[in-house]
Amino acid sequence: MKKTREIALPRQRSKGTKAVTHRLNRLRTHTQPGRDAEGSRASGGAKRDVVLDCGWGRLLFAQTFSDDEKLLSELREEAPSSRDIAFYVRDPHVLLSRAPQEIFLDPSHTYRLDLWTYRANTRRTRGITIRRLASEADGDGINRVYAACGMVQIRSDFFSSERDDRSLTYFVAQDDATGEIVGTVTGIDHQRLFDDPDRGASLWCLAVHPQARQPGIGEHLVRKLAEHFQARGLSYVDLSVMHDNTLAIGLYEKLNFRRMPLFAIKRKNAINEKFFAIPHQSYDALNPYARLIVDEATRRGIHVEITDAEGGFFRLSHGGRSVHCRESLSELTSGVAMSICDDKAITRRMVSTAGLVVPDQMEVGEDREAVRAFLEKHGKLVVKPARGEQGRGISVGITTMEALEEAIASARQVCDRVLLEAFFEGEDLRLVIIDYTLVAAAVRLPPRVIGDGRSKIASLIGKQSRRREAATGGESRIPLDAETDRCLAEQGLDLETILDEGREITVRKAANLHAGGSIHDVTEIVHPDLVEAACSAARAINIPVVGIDLMVRDPAEPDYVFIEANERPGLANHEPQPTAASFIELLFPGSRTAV
Repeated sequence: MKKTREIALPRQRSKGTKAVTHRLNRLRTHTQPGRDAEGSRASGGAKRDVVLDCGWGRLLFAQTFSDDEKLLSELREEAPSSRDIAFYVRDPHVLLSRAPQEIFLDPSHTYRLDLWTYRANTRRTRGITIRRLASEADGDGINRVYAACGMVQIRSDFFSSERDDRSLTYFVAQDDATGEIVGTVTGIDHQRLFDDPDRGASLWCLAVHPQARQPGIGEHLVRKLAEHFQARGLSYVDLSVMHDNTLAIGLYEKLNFRRMPLFAIKRKNAINEKFFAIPHQSYDALNPYARLIVDEATRRGIHVEITDAEGGFFRLSHGGRSVHCRESLSELTSGVAMSICDDKAITRRMVSTAGLVVPDQMEVGEDREAVRAFLEKHGKLVVKPARGEQGRGISVGITTMEALEEAIASARQVCDRVLLEAFFEGEDLRLVIIDYTLVAAAVRLPPRVIGDGRSKIASLIGKQSRRREAATGGESRIPLDAETDRCLAEQGLDLETILDEGREITVRKAANLHAGGSIHDVTEIVHPDLVEAACSAARAINIPVVGIDLMVRDPAEPDYVFIEANERPGLANHEPQPTAASFIELLFPGSRTAV
């Protein structure tokens, strides 16, 4: 027995050593795609100088190029408004030295998932269907997601054009309730594209609409693509992610992606400018609403001086003209117009005189019987501070005196003067008017969450709030306050309730974006009467840039009541409509985008 044991042990040790050696060899082999064990370039039947059109730009697989000059020549063929990427660049420092004025090293990390060790997830998605792209309508949905995420969109003819797309795979996440595309991911099969000897693949353009309600969409899309490539017998999936995208990196590391010493090179163009140009001083401290305008001005060659980043102040100068701005509020808006918008009671009187439909309104005084009578007359009220912004102190759908007293006290924390308004059942429509012309129209919806059968409502709100914060640079979150408690209580719920799987609830009735609301573009379908009402309100106030809020039953129908005017509308909320471009055109007529 002793002799047998002594013989068996070396055999076990030898088997383990071989397994470890095998894993190490595979890791070494797959570190640099297109190289064999000695580090030479790919050989055999692999295709050369491989370039793949992705609709938003081209991917240049650098390991297939015979020399740097050919790769640079191809990069110089980048189309306008596109973003080409040279991936798997073996010696980026050498390539950069050949054209330092034209190209730059992309500040992204590369991660890899080894498919030979990947284990599929058996947990099903809830409220979301992950499927292959099936129609041009799906392509439109992908572009809506890209636009909402600030990504370069796919050109309109891409999905309908005749092309060999065997190497490209698109998955979309479709909301089961609305049918909308709320997420997407693109995969590239390197084996099918250029007979990759390493049998690799890559993941591109993972995007989830920032207003998607269901959690975990990004993870399900990545897993679906990984399982798809695993079934094809591929070895790994690589991806490139911006170095400071902590949420995405956290997801990839959770799924066991690992960092790889692989690099990408891009051309210096207007789209990529923020990655290679010296940034404006204090640029990073700007909020998304100011940053959008600063970026547009910079693209047009307009000088930008950030005067107070925290407050969103900057000065734009061009052709002898200088305009000081605070986000979308500029010196072109008079103090009188601003004071009209600042007081909701005055705004209502001004637009009512101009012929707009306004709700019945009263200011809260000492006479509580008058307050009670106003509630009994209308049955349901909106309570708001006479002065204020970003939805602070607003309570919607008040039906009892007890709730009304609490709402009045909450509004008085924002402003001593409190207004009561008759409640109008419908949707909150924001129309952005610039130079007395409609630029964007969007329906704003209150924050909602969907149950998973396991999580408390407080946890679901926290997840949704984190997504909204990430999508808006910290500008939007769902408060856990008395208004949230009241909205839940009306539904027989509280923050500790575990919400049934698939059940969707509203957690606040106000649709303000800063309080976690979402926004949905309706510019193409908004009724002309609503556009005329908004433009008339802007002319009555005599304000060149304004956000007009109406309550409507349907944005495609003419019925409405006026709610308020915002002298500093958030232009970043209305992508892909050209809000920033229209704003800059107002300030500097005829300015053109710098090439």
